Amino acid sequence: MHKTSIKTDMTSSIFDIFNYFILILLCVVTLYPFLYTMSASISDPLLVMQNRIVLFPKGINFDAYQLVFQKMDIGRGFYNSVVYTVVGTAINILFTSITAYALSRKEFALRIFITKFIVFTMFFSGGLIPTFLVVRYLGMYNSMWALVVPVAIATWNLLILKSFFSQIPESLIESARIDGSHDLYILFKIIFPLSLPALATIGLFYAVGHWNNFFSALIFITDNKLYPLQLMIRNISILENIVDVVTIDNSILFKNIKYAVIFISSLPMICLYPFIQRYFVKGVTIGSLKE
Repeated sequence: MHKTSIKTDMTSSIFDIFNYFILILLCVVTLYPFLYTMSASISDPLLVMQNRIVLFPKGINFDAYQLVFQKMDIGRGFYNSVVYTVVGTAINILFTSITAYALSRKEFALRIFITKFIVFTMFFSGGLIPTFLVVRYLGMYNSMWALVVPVAIATWNLLILKSFFSQIPESLIESARIDGSHDLYILFKIIFPLSLPALATIGLFYAVGHWNNFFSALIFITDNKLYPLQLMIRNISILENIVDVVTIDNSILFKNIKYAVIFISSLPMICLYPFIQRYFVKGVTIGSLKE
């Protein structure tokens, strides 16, 4: 028994060491690009061009941030991205929740057929050109709605939320119905408070998707006043001459500006995560149980 206990403790210790090693490695891999981007954005431009920045900044220089906010209209792009993310995420959560609630009700006769129909869209879509034509004919082209309405519901998130709603005790809903409550009251007053972890997790997925989205804006937006921040980053990344972007005489700050804009664009999601972390930890397991 004693030898077995020692062997078990040794195995457990080796497993813990291996876990710590993997977690530390993941932290380094995750944090290094962020720290490098921050350091490169405030380092001496010549050192950045020569790829001499490894981790910590050298020759502190904030000229890139000055140019970003003074001559590149980043403030407007940042504002547009915030609006698209907030409005888009609100629409996503509202429509996804309503649809998931309807499909989770066992008394809804067509729920299986409609669920299979929705799942079909995960594997087959209309394609880019039909989507573009639909957006244009509905009058959403070159407007905010072209970026939020076509992606109002993500099929995978819908299925996950449907599974979570299905796990809520049926007795709660039946009690509410006996008291005369209608479906909207049940959804917003009973289901929503019990589903905060799921809604926070799904909301985070949607928000990150909206914040990082540039392709839809590239296709549906032509007015540069409506450009989101990510599209501006994309335009900066593909330009070879910084003069075309900031109309200045010196192009040496090109890489610093690119890193500065990338760093600025990553801050909102980093600041948002701590506020929903307590929900996210629990919410990542949603949908893991079958109906």
